[in-house]
Amino acid sequence: MTIFYFTATGNSLAVAKQIGGELISIPQVIDSNTLQYKDDVIGVVFPIYWWSMPIMVRKFMKKVRLEADYHFAIGTCGNVAGGALRDIQSLAKKKGYSFDYTNHVLMLDNYLPVFDMNAQIESLPKKKVSEQMAKIVTDIKTRKQVKTKTNPINIAMTAVFKCIFRPAKFAKKYTVSDKCNTCGTCAQVCPAKNITVTDKIVFGTKCEGCLACVHTCLQIELRAKSEKRWRNKDVSINEIITANNRTG
Repeated sequence: MTIFYFTATGNSLAVAKQIGGELISIPQVIDSNTLQYKDDVIGVVFPIYWWSMPIMVRKFMKKVRLEADYHFAIGTCGNVAGGALRDIQSLAKKKGYSFDYTNHVLMLDNYLPVFDMNAQIESLPKKKVSEQMAKIVTDIKTRKQVKTKTNPINIAMTAVFKCIFRPAKFAKKYTVSDKCNTCGTCAQVCPAKNITVTDKIVFGTKCEGCLACVHTCLQIELRAKSEKRWRNKDVSINEIITANNRTG
């Protein structure tokens, strides 16, 4: 089994690790000239931003050829999956296959401008992530066939959010504290290779809006509901760096 994943604060990587198999970071392969993979089971695990896929995941799906007997796609989100799973299914069908199983996992919502991390962490046990994951793991092991249905309202709202969500502009909202020591960790966790570190931090125009840098370093600031930051407890900072570092 092969799983392709995109992660910023560890949620999607934690899900991929729990499902198992060979894990491949999408940022680490996205620039390959040939993206073609074959296995008995292939999955894609990704966070859902504003009811849709991250831009890099969408680019990956348009570029890659996935050949398997069983395909699955799992989205991680804090509230509503919207039309994300419908969208990734549509991209697969354009390549001549379809996902046999699609599902989403309700986790902590770490979009800092809207959600207070302290409140989100406090409410996380109510989402019963372990129970959700146990079912998903069993479903995949038994090759269950489930294709998530999306109602017309979610489809319409996803289309609206796609117009509103402009991640390239996100980095313009970031400021860097005078306490920054230019250690470069922010650049290492950035999946978009959007941060340059010299004697200061410079943000480019390829931001994914994933907030990996902000959640990793308190010296990168934006208007947020709280000062608290988040990383999934089952994923280390080194794992996120390994997944996302494209500075070398």
